[in-house]
Amino acid sequence: MANLLTILRMLLAVIAVEFIFTGRPEMYVSALFITLIVIILDGLDGMVARALNESSKFGSVFDILGDRVVENLYWIAFAVVGWVGAWVPMVVVTRGIITDGLRSIAFSQGYTAFGSSTMMQNKICHFLTASRFSRAVYGAAKVLAFLFVIIAYVPNMQFCDAMSVEAFLKYSSIQHILIIIANILVYTTVIMCIIRGIPVIIESRRFFENDKEQV
Repeated sequence: MANLLTILRMLLAVIAVEFIFTGRPEMYVSALFITLIVIILDGLDGMVARALNESSKFGSVFDILGDRVVENLYWIAFAVVGWVGAWVPMVVVTRGIITDGLRSIAFSQGYTAFGSSTMMQNKICHFLTASRFSRAVYGAAKVLAFLFVIIAYVPNMQFCDAMSVEAFLKYSSIQHILIIIANILVYTTVIMCIIRGIPVIIESRRFFENDKEQV
């Protein structure tokens, strides 16, 4: 059941991104609501897995896969339409490839990214990457970044034509503030993404040493 929820949120993310590419204001609003559902499902699949005792190594890997698909879809889409710089998906995708590649080495030796068999043994590394607090804060940062980027960059709202000059200027000021907030959240999320990736690189060194010993 939890894995089905992961598949569902990936499919919904694809739909939301398609709506963003339409360039139509009403579709942007739909994308916003779908994104909210994707966010809810992101938290729900883990709860369902624990409640139904479906936690497994495959589920752990599949959940990370789902996270990668969703966040990469959004960041790439935002870059294509010009809402964020191209460097954002470049950094996020590259970081994901590096950390997931290193985690695959750990997985081959019986370790997972999170949970009781996590590869993160150092307390500081564990706190930064594998702790529920760190994962929750990073997840919240991504959520807010996605939502504010969509809200801030809704272009050519149809009601703008019917606005008075004063109302239009007020709307423009609010949008400017929203864009600033969105940019702050984007930078914060990317910085956290990088910081949370460093411990994976540090912890992975011992797995390469074990691999050499086995050879």
